[in-house]
Amino acid sequence: MEVCTLASGSSGNSLLICCGSTYVLLDAGISARRITSALKALGADPTRLSAVLVTHEHTDHVSGLATLTKQLGVPVYATAPTLDRLERKVPALARLGRTLEAGTGFQLGELWVESFSTPHDAAGSVGYAVTGGGARMALATDLGHLTPQVWDAAQGADLLVCETNHDEDWVRSGPYPYALKQRILGDFGHLSNEAGAELAGRAALAGTRTILLAHLSSENNTPARAREVVSRRLSALGVRPEEDITLAVAPRSECGALYRLERGGALRAFPAREASLC
Repeated sequence: MEVCTLASGSSGNSLLICCGSTYVLLDAGISARRITSALKALGADPTRLSAVLVTHEHTDHVSGLATLTKQLGVPVYATAPTLDRLERKVPALARLGRTLEAGTGFQLGELWVESFSTPHDAAGSVGYAVTGGGARMALATDLGHLTPQVWDAAQGADLLVCETNHDEDWVRSGPYPYALKQRILGDFGHLSNEAGAELAGRAALAGTRTILLAHLSSENNTPARAREVVSRRLSALGVRPEEDITLAVAPRSECGALYRLERGGALRAFPAREASLC
């Protein structure tokens, strides 16, 4: 199974998972042109895309969905509340929408997909844990706080995409309006660096060996700050970020490294400029 972030941040999110002949997007929050260009650069034929799994209806997760479904006719999986919110924006969902129930799993080509409820200010918001080729990854972003469902999804993941959206002090002292600050810091907003570090730490202790920090705010965080906070927490737990695990930050507006997960959690990582799907 191969995993590559196409973009990760408040301006757009999309992630590609491949296993054999199955190609799946988790969210389509950048333009269809950027998505198809990224797929081609990775050696994937966009017309072979198997599905798009949508976490929730916010624009930074679905902005490319209408054009992508129109061009490629690709099925879209999401919870019923999410599909309801997207019907007017994405007309093709009338025939391409596939309803899933949070907390359940289903087979999608060569991948086994499990969804889990996430605490976010969106209708029917979910994260995903995906298994293929003997390896497992989990996407845990857009979380106001950590819940048992999130903890369970992270357990046993060989690769965890972990939200570290903001530095709490930077949010409080920054220029955002008060209401937006309250939203970000609230129980249905986004995970801080410290909260993300707790999730990363627990996952690492349970065996996760690749952690990608994701959905970083451009105003209230930096890759260096997020990595510093998570590294400090991992070290306090006895996990050496440079030796025991792979710790990286997903780029905001371009493809990240391609992570090739093999049976038993073995990992090979390829820089974006060298990335190419099997």
